Amino acid sequence: MAKTKAKKETKGTQDFSKYIRWFWILFSVGILAVALIFSAASWGWLGAMPDHTQLENPKTHLATEIISADGVTLGKYYFNDNRTPVAFEDLSPHLVDALIATEDARFHEHSGIDARGTLRAFAFLGKRGGASTISQQLARQLFVGVRTNNIFETITQKIKEWVIAIKLERQYTKEEIIAQYFNVYDFGNNGDGIRSASRIYFNKEPKNLDIKEAAMLVGMFKNSSFYNPIPSRNPVGVKNRRNVVLLQMEKYGYINEQVKDSLQKTELDLDFTPESHREGLATYFRGYLAGFMKDWIKNNPKPDGTNWNLYNDGLKIYTTIDSRMQKYAEDAVQQHMPKLQAEFFHQNTPDRNPTAPFLDLTNGAIDTLMQRSMKQSERWRHMKYDLKKPDKEIEDSFYKPVQMTVFEWKDGKPSERDTIMKPIDSMRYYKSFLRTGMMSMNPQTGHVKAWVGGMNYRHFQYDMVKQGKRQIGSTFKPLVYATAVDQLHLSPCDELPDTPFCIEANKHGNPEEWCPKNSNLNYGGTRTLKNALANSVNTITARLIDKVGPQTVIDLARKLGIESDIPPVPSIALGTPDLSVYEMVGAYATFANKGVYTKPVMVTTIEDKNGTILYQFSPETNDVLSAETSYVTVKLMEGVTQSGSGVRLRTKGADAYRADYREVVTGYPYEFTNPIAGKTGTTQNQSDGWFMGMVPNLVTGVWVGGEERAVHFKSITYGQGAAMALPIWGLYMKSCYADESLNISKEDFEEPANLSILVDCSKANEKTVIDDDKDEIPDDLDFN
Repeated sequence: MAKTKAKKETKGTQDFSKYIRWFWILFSVGILAVALIFSAASWGWLGAMPDHTQLENPKTHLATEIISADGVTLGKYYFNDNRTPVAFEDLSPHLVDALIATEDARFHEHSGIDARGTLRAFAFLGKRGGASTISQQLARQLFVGVRTNNIFETITQKIKEWVIAIKLERQYTKEEIIAQYFNVYDFGNNGDGIRSASRIYFNKEPKNLDIKEAAMLVGMFKNSSFYNPIPSRNPVGVKNRRNVVLLQMEKYGYINEQVKDSLQKTELDLDFTPESHREGLATYFRGYLAGFMKDWIKNNPKPDGTNWNLYNDGLKIYTTIDSRMQKYAEDAVQQHMPKLQAEFFHQNTPDRNPTAPFLDLTNGAIDTLMQRSMKQSERWRHMKYDLKKPDKEIEDSFYKPVQMTVFEWKDGKPSERDTIMKPIDSMRYYKSFLRTGMMSMNPQTGHVKAWVGGMNYRHFQYDMVKQGKRQIGSTFKPLVYATAVDQLHLSPCDELPDTPFCIEANKHGNPEEWCPKNSNLNYGGTRTLKNALANSVNTITARLIDKVGPQTVIDLARKLGIESDIPPVPSIALGTPDLSVYEMVGAYATFANKGVYTKPVMVTTIEDKNGTILYQFSPETNDVLSAETSYVTVKLMEGVTQSGSGVRLRTKGADAYRADYREVVTGYPYEFTNPIAGKTGTTQNQSDGWFMGMVPNLVTGVWVGGEERAVHFKSITYGQGAAMALPIWGLYMKSCYADESLNISKEDFEEPANLSILVDCSKANEKTVIDDDKDEIPDDLDFN
């Protein structure tokens, strides 16, 4: 009996030992299997895995960033990914707290895999929360991709996530993993990465986000499409999700209950600021810059011989544009142009002008103009070359009404209106809008501070700063005067006869006799050169170009950076050439810079995504005039704002409004008292209005006119440069002066040492009348 009992005990012990042995065998096999699976995943047997280089430099598309001189992002170039990475220290602490509280409370305790979370997920089949750590989610975002519906592929993906997460934890610090996680996520609406998202949804940099803003963005990690406030298909859900994040922050001690309860009652308070190529600040400048970069990329390959990708390589372009001055310039355009446009529409109603918006054209000429414009349009190009449509079908399509969105000024601001219109009618509608171009530049450095190529880049993409060229009128006269001062050593106080004048045929390349007349048709006596330029007297300018010759003036223009065609005939004295705002500002800046031409600069530095400098500009300068000649020319132009066509900059003005919102465009109260040199310009029939204005450290040019020369005001009252362009300059400069941080000069232009030419005409003891006895009858050329 005892023996049998002992046998049973021995057998039981043996069975237990066997079970123990099998347990350890199975456990060891399990451990080995897990190790083998993880090793297989690490070796790439379960699919491609990132190597050390890929882990260190994950493949993400980065937008190229355009940065202003004062450190503000003006815009970006990108195709699909509007991503600009930020470092951990550039994140708001609220973002970090909200992320850890919501997505991975034990983030600082694990090494990529949260064992407790994983066991919980297995035990409750994921019903009490998932097990993915921030590191695992980052691994999925960077290398694994979206989960599949196949259970076996899902398991494989999960294993790869674990392996990569561990590698990421070894490769990076916890802070770097947090930063990468925020940088890689797509928040929707071109909000790729936290920097774009915070700027788009709240118009802030990530480091400036408050608690509730951070909570909303972190809440979007659950599903950025479903919990997206723009468009708000799920407004209650977005707010509730944000409140869940706030609850988690309170649960883990990042905020107290009182703060949580207070913030959960608030609205989202978005400041939606879309980032696109056609919206935002300095859109026309960004359009120009894209062309600049295209040329730069073509001539500056990477070290491996391949080309940089402007839209994916994360370049940083540092520009000379000042974001504050750019905004003041755009605001000035948007303050003046709707009022000027309202007056233009008032004067071109069908009863006042049956051919509106055109003047001085027959119906046949208008048809010809519209046919030409039709064939130059993007619609024609697309249908003919992309869709291969025959010309007849294309032309017919212009006369079929279609739904479209058109531009309009509404309540003094740019707006859009949905309508149904024939494309041919929409072309005529757009031609009725006056356009503008404006550029502002520091004459000493050549740095361009503001660039406004038009009113609205979405609807008017043709850049009127550098791309467009228009007849310049009397703004060309200072070049004639400067040539005369340089060649003949003339003084602003010297006088010429204010009488009719002609240049005979076959002189200075003139094919026939040329007899310009003054706009006011008043003649008699003499005028000082300063008075003549101030009042834009055509006959005296003609006398000066007769003395120095057209080619001498053209030679000076070339040295001043003007490359456009200028025919060698006397009529250029009154501004017949077509030049750009860019060329004119560069030329005028030479006078303010003591005779040294400095080529306008827009880009100072280009860096790659790692901060390596790829390009740094070198200033291009050229000694053109003596400091004395330049100073005398500046003093001549000061007369324009002291007593001439620009004098309204000095006056308070009539702040008069009409009942239908059309303001008298001469009524802005500027009241400038500091020295200002400048020149207005008005071309024949009021087709173009110009104002060039200078203070010692800032030169700004403004042009206003229609797309077609036949689109213009009937009278000089509104059609002159002093009414069309000068107000934009005045409004811009008032804003610049109000911002004292810009340090825009109110001082006198610096007088050169040993000045030998008399510039203060009040000190002249006697008149100096320049010998000139010509006295002929003028023709009908009427430039002002």
